[in-house]
Amino acid sequence: MNRPIISFLAAVVFILFANAGYADGKKASKLSPQDSIMKAKVSEFVMVKLKSDLTKLSDKEKKMIPILIDVGKIMDDLYWQQVIMEKKKFMDSISDPFVKRFADINYGPWERLNNNQPFVKGYGKKPAGANFYPRNMTKVEFEKWNNKDKTSQYSIIRRKSDKTLENISYHEAYKSELTRASILLNQAAALAEDPGLKKYLQLRSNALITDDYFESDMAWMDMKDNTIDFVVGPIENYEDGLYGYKTAYESSLLIKDKEWSQKLAKFAKLLPELQQQLPVADSYKSEKPGTDSDLNAYDIIYCSGHSNAGSKTIAINLPNDEKVQLAKGSRRLQLKNAMQAKFDNILVPISRMLIDSSQKRNIKFDAFFSNVMFHEVAHGLGIKNTVNGKGTVRDALKEKYSAFEEAKADILGLFLVAKLIEKGEIKDITVEDCFVTYMAGLIRSVRFGAASAHGMANMMCFNYFAEKGAFERSPQGIYKVNFAKIATAMNEWSAKILTFEGNGDYQGASAYLISNGVIHETLKKDLDRLKTAHIPIDIVYSQGVGYLGLK
Repeated sequence: MNRPIISFLAAVVFILFANAGYADGKKASKLSPQDSIMKAKVSEFVMVKLKSDLTKLSDKEKKMIPILIDVGKIMDDLYWQQVIMEKKKFMDSISDPFVKRFADINYGPWERLNNNQPFVKGYGKKPAGANFYPRNMTKVEFEKWNNKDKTSQYSIIRRKSDKTLENISYHEAYKSELTRASILLNQAAALAEDPGLKKYLQLRSNALITDDYFESDMAWMDMKDNTIDFVVGPIENYEDGLYGYKTAYESSLLIKDKEWSQKLAKFAKLLPELQQQLPVADSYKSEKPGTDSDLNAYDIIYCSGHSNAGSKTIAINLPNDEKVQLAKGSRRLQLKNAMQAKFDNILVPISRMLIDSSQKRNIKFDAFFSNVMFHEVAHGLGIKNTVNGKGTVRDALKEKYSAFEEAKADILGLFLVAKLIEKGEIKDITVEDCFVTYMAGLIRSVRFGAASAHGMANMMCFNYFAEKGAFERSPQGIYKVNFAKIATAMNEWSAKILTFEGNGDYQGASAYLISNGVIHETLKKDLDRLKTAHIPIDIVYSQGVGYLGLK
């Protein structure tokens, strides 16, 4: 019996066993209706142990791991503060063990994979600006406020005693925590044997206490031969749903899979050629992507903060700084063990239920891996600056930027995989494999809801494909890719998104998102069937030095 079936049966047995009133082999008291609901929600996540083969590491590299994990724990604490408040204070306010566990998974009282619905008593709708801004601050007030640093990625907005607004840089607001993290990074740098990693850790240590990340981003791009990689700092802006200005703290500790990475290296050299083949007018692909980009495969062995909240990431594309991207490109880090866990435990069971029997043979891990990998490649394609003088695409689209950027990466990733298969650059899968696996992956992703940028991007793509007949749905709720139509829909959707971005069309993008970034009733019923079948919605991690065999 294969691993996906075992995982699925184990989950079913666990739920039946738990619902019978037992836990950990002991008779439990009868659960209240609320406890039963929360216990069921917790059981929607399958536990995955984060581990890797550390025998390839030197003694000094093994000593670095616990230090870097300690830095990650600090990033986790800071992220809690950015979301709502200090973690211990929040957790101590909850007595119910199931609610507490679910709050820990969600980093707060809002269900991230269910449109941020509140599940803790006393909390209403999640503030769009999280804890980056005062709860009672209006957009009108913010936009009238004359402060040159208010849109900084690295500051929080607070009220002074006289009720006026003030801008506080991260390195001042979180001085104590960041000082400790900086010291630890220098300790890790002292152990680093790879010169590139040593330089990066030293520069990142300084960046944490100055909020100047450019030099450390450039150094991170220059790393080529390191086995250990560590993504750390305030990076993504998804948590700021008010403007998309503020970045959230996170960490990802990675071990490079050098064998797989060698297979991927050749694709980075194709970026300029791939840019010119995008299915859009020349003015929307006029910029040249950096040629120093690379693709590598990793095992993730620890993550915290933003990267551990909500849906677990299976790939990383950084840095986000457009200046670094234009100068050096970006690095695409494929998290192979996380991908495999999601493929085995979630995507394969979904395909058994919802994909037409004639196309189930097209569901392949290598196709899933390629689709995800080129999603990250696609972030570096298109253009970073509008074609009509509205500034950067990020600034022009404001809080709508993240949703459209993720939608761009999704569909251009599919476009790139299809092109490379046609050219014979990817040989182990067919175009049909990548289309069907993409469809199953899209259904997997839309289960995360439409509250996040990724969720809205998934729904825009799903709804566009439905409108264009790229797939067919039977009356029984079985999906079948229409190979005659999906390629045309893919090209047209790619051009539409690139045009929104290139024009910096905030009004048009906003209107389109309102109409199309939503889950319609038919799809919702199909997703409910997956829940009834107890197919996990996502993975959560058991992680730390103990799981790695380190002291």
